[in-house]
Amino acid sequence: MKSLSQNEQKQLVAKTAIDKLIEEGKIFSGMKIGLGTGSTAIPAVRRLAERIKDGTVSDIRAVVTSFQTDNECHELGIPVYSMNDRDIDGKLDLAIDGADEVDPENNVIKGGGAALLREKIVAYNAKVFVVVADSTKIVDTLGTKFPLPVEIIGEARIPVTHALEKLGATCVLREGVRKAGPVITDNGNQILDCTWKEPVDPEKMEKKINRIPGVVEVGFFTRNKPVVFAVAEDGQVEERLPAD
Repeated sequence: MKSLSQNEQKQLVAKTAIDKLIEEGKIFSGMKIGLGTGSTAIPAVRRLAERIKDGTVSDIRAVVTSFQTDNECHELGIPVYSMNDRDIDGKLDLAIDGADEVDPENNVIKGGGAALLREKIVAYNAKVFVVVADSTKIVDTLGTKFPLPVEIIGEARIPVTHALEKLGATCVLREGVRKAGPVITDNGNQILDCTWKEPVDPEKMEKKINRIPGVVEVGFFTRNKPVVFAVAEDGQVEERLPAD
C-alpha cells in the first residue's frame, strides 16, 4: 500500500475530522468555534468553509488564533469575532487546531507557528478541544525532540533562560526567517525554544514554567485534554478520546 506524503496526511485528517465532528453532532449550526494556526489547522478551516458553503452548517462564529487564520477566514467568508465580543462572551463550544507533538495521554506541544498564547486562550476556554495531527506528530514523550516554545517578555530573556536551565532545559532564542533578529509574536513577545535530554512530566512542567516571572505562556497543553484525530502513513484515521 502506498504511503501518503505528510501534506496528503494533513489534508486527509483535516477533512476527516471536520466531517466526523459534523456527523457526530459536535459541530452544528450556530456554534462558536475556535480555529487554530498552521499547516494542519488551515486545511480544517477550509473544509469547514466548504461545509458552510454546501449548507450543512450555518451561522458559525469563529475566534481565530493568528493573523494567518484571520486572513484565511476573511477569504473564505467565515465571520471572525473576538473572545471579548458579546456574541462569544469568552466561551467557545469547540476549538480545533493542529499540534507539534501529541503523547499517549493526549498532552500536546503547540507553538511552532509562534501563536501559542492565543491558541491556549482559545483551547482552554472551549468546551471541547480537538487536535488534528499527521503521523509525524504522534510521539511517546514530549519535549525531547520538538522544542517546547515558551513565549516571553523580551526584557526578561536572560533571567527566564536561567530559570529554564535550572529546570533542565536547553534554550534557544527563535530567530526570524528573512528577518534580522528574533521572531516577534502576534502579541509583541519573543520565543524561547526549549528541549530536554530526558523526558519530563508535561503537566508539572507547564505549571512550573508559567510561574517564572517574564514568561507569558508555555507550549505544553495539558489541562484541557483534546480529542485527537491522528492519521497514519497508510491513510487510516484514528479518533483518540482523552482519558477520563
